[in-house]
Amino acid sequence: MMFATPALAQTDITISKSQQMMQVDTDSGSYQWPVSTARRGYVTPTGTFHPYSLQPMHYSRKYDNAPMPHSIFFSGGYAIHATPHVGSLGRPASHGCVRLSPSHAATLYGLVKEDMDNTTITIKD
Repeated sequence: MMFATPALAQTDITISKSQQMMQVDTDSGSYQWPVSTARRGYVTPTGTFHPYSLQPMHYSRKYDNAPMPHSIFFSGGYAIHATPHVGSLGRPASHGCVRLSPSHAATLYGLVKEDMDNTTITIKD
């Protein structure tokens, strides 16, 4: 007797630092959202990563306990997370993390949480 194997959900997140945009492609649809990456003097790493930790609410020990809702950690202390500073989205403004609006961060967090092992984060210049 053969059993059907459930299809694995695939989530591909692509971030363009030059355009300050995130493209999210999933089996159920696609999204495109403005982001903020590192401002002058800071770095958002480039490359391909996989999330290693999801935290519904993280507080930055490095930056005065700043709240980082819906954090998706992908490299060292770098994460994709929500920001209350939505007016800065679309231009570099962070200390290196990738910032999203609260609603977009919540949506992305839910997508990644469904199948973290099949999520890829690619950050390009």
